[in-house]
Amino acid sequence: MNFSTFTELYRRQDWSLASTRIENSTPTEVERALARKGQGGMADFAALLSPCAGENFLEPMARLARSLTRRRFGNTIRLFAPLYLSNECTNVCDYCGFSLGNAIPRKTLTVPEMLREAGVLKGHGFEHVLLVTGESGRKVGVDYILDALRALRRYFANLSIEVQPLRTTEYERLVEEGLHAVMLYQETYERESYAAHHLKGKKRNFEWRLEAPDRLGRAGVNKIGLGCLYGLTRDWRTDAWFAGLHLDYLEKKYWRTLYSMSFPRIRPHEGESMPLADLSDRDLVQLLCAYRIFKEELELSLSTRESPNLRENLLPIGVTTMSAGSKTNPGGYGAEEHSLEQFTISDERTPEEIAFMLREKGYDPVWKDWDRSYDECRLQNEASAFTGGEEQPLSLAG
Repeated sequence: MNFSTFTELYRRQDWSLASTRIENSTPTEVERALARKGQGGMADFAALLSPCAGENFLEPMARLARSLTRRRFGNTIRLFAPLYLSNECTNVCDYCGFSLGNAIPRKTLTVPEMLREAGVLKGHGFEHVLLVTGESGRKVGVDYILDALRALRRYFANLSIEVQPLRTTEYERLVEEGLHAVMLYQETYERESYAAHHLKGKKRNFEWRLEAPDRLGRAGVNKIGLGCLYGLTRDWRTDAWFAGLHLDYLEKKYWRTLYSMSFPRIRPHEGESMPLADLSDRDLVQLLCAYRIFKEELELSLSTRESPNLRENLLPIGVTTMSAGSKTNPGGYGAEEHSLEQFTISDERTPEEIAFMLREKGYDPVWKDWDRSYDECRLQNEASAFTGGEEQPLSLAG
């Protein structure tokens, strides 16, 4: 059945029924999912997320996840850094340090300040940078993001954003200026929990956010990043299942696009609310394994929210991307002391220390795996094919 947006598919789902399906999965169903290496779709994914799998099958899941990861990605780990451009936000969200209700110093970087931050990151060797803002259409709208892309694209091979949801035409403008990927997390797929945590602002519109990845797919963004903020609902397993359903839908509809999944857990911040669910380290292992078995091609990302020891232990089972040396406040790389962090980090090692650790463990830290020229060649080839010209092979010149 074809759906014009994910919202149409989402409306056909029943949260309680999905929870029951996951909760009641049997050992036989888990064994079948492992034997099929996740090829049974959402039913197998439900079994892999179940309490039964977490209690009795974690070791075989981890072995299979490791095998699938090495087969597809080898021993490479892609490194990136977030560059926080602004903590201005017009939303009131009870879990976020940038929430409008928090009486904190606000900071929005000018272009010269962006370039100073970029110089620090470039000095560490980063080629992949994630530009992050709060959600304020007036202070950090499309024109501001366009200015940031124009200023920074000459210095980095890959620029991604994590900002407010935009219209399709706005994403298209950003792609034209060098945007590669967009990270846009639903936070939680349970409507009631979403409404309880998003108290004011445009972010209260559940379906506008839910349909944003569809708009990204239509705009031709190279990569879309999904995820939940674990701790916002009492049932993390069902939240993860719905994120998997969203991913499965997008992969089938926008098949030229790459996808990533992130696994943030609520961290301390200004105006803190206690997590409704405790996603333990063991649960996080199960979650990573389940996603790797479910989607062998999926990029799995782990941020500096997690401790050094945990990040190292999770490397073999499926992680392909890590942030390093992160600062979560605007101007943080230049020792800005007066703007608030969005959340506190746990892994405070420098990028050099992270790269050294990876090499010591037999991994290749990858600073660059994409270049703007790849997009230009792809568009030229598609245009040639469309006009009847002879299509030429892609040039990989960087």
